[in-house]
Amino acid sequence: MKNSFPKALELIQNVGEWIYKEKNHFSSSSIKVKSFNSFVSYIDIEAEKKLIRGLKLLIPDSGFIAEENHNLEASDDYNWIIDPLDGTTNYIHDLAHYSISVALLNGDEIVWSAIYDVSNFKMYTAEKDMGAFCNGKRLNIQNGKKMHDGIIGTGFPYYDFSQVDSYLSVLKKCFEYSRGVRRFGSAAIDLSFVAEGKFVAFFEYGLAPWDIAAGILLVRESGGIVSKFNGKQIPDKNLLFERNIVAANSASYETLINWTSEYFKETGL
Repeated sequence: MKNSFPKALELIQNVGEWIYKEKNHFSSSSIKVKSFNSFVSYIDIEAEKKLIRGLKLLIPDSGFIAEENHNLEASDDYNWIIDPLDGTTNYIHDLAHYSISVALLNGDEIVWSAIYDVSNFKMYTAEKDMGAFCNGKRLNIQNGKKMHDGIIGTGFPYYDFSQVDSYLSVLKKCFEYSRGVRRFGSAAIDLSFVAEGKFVAFFEYGLAPWDIAAGILLVRESGGIVSKFNGKQIPDKNLLFERNIVAANSASYETLINWTSEYFKETGL
């Protein structure tokens, strides 16, 4: 199975290069609205097809959990979790920060992941118990900055507005006790930035499994901590479907989790 990882990276990079080149021919007429504030184009669909076709060859019995095709069968063993273009809205508007996100789930556990920052040609990879890397350089945030010395990443609610008041309460704390808050429009990139030490922490609600699967392992393998808003550590397979996440270095985690657990305690998150 491990022999398939280098080939998976090659596949992801090739698809990323195709996405980048297609930007020169991209037409807004190909954009379809999936739901409120959620868009899809032929880029998303074709990129996902390319990834599924190639990954299926690497582990023939594997299943898939993918953003654009919900008719795929999952497996009891290995499942690829794919977001072919995380940051579609950025891509549509010719903004930086869009990525390919791929993770491999074995049973309840994420064992391998890759996030390719297509717009910046950066490949983030992680393998369970083997560390996290960016373009081959090991990532380590075990001695990361405290909240008041760092920047926090987040994502704004874009379809589920039922928790906005709680979200804004946490955001206000972030404004008051950090050096700033950034929102780039790709949860995969945000989690990569936590693993890289650019962000001391990240939080968001309303996320799907393919938004966070690769980033969960990346942050953990870089020495960070990942949990749901209430701080409970649960199996990866469960965390993927909780639709909320906190990721941080150890110096900032407790501060952020105190805020999310307090302000979201009435919401069930």
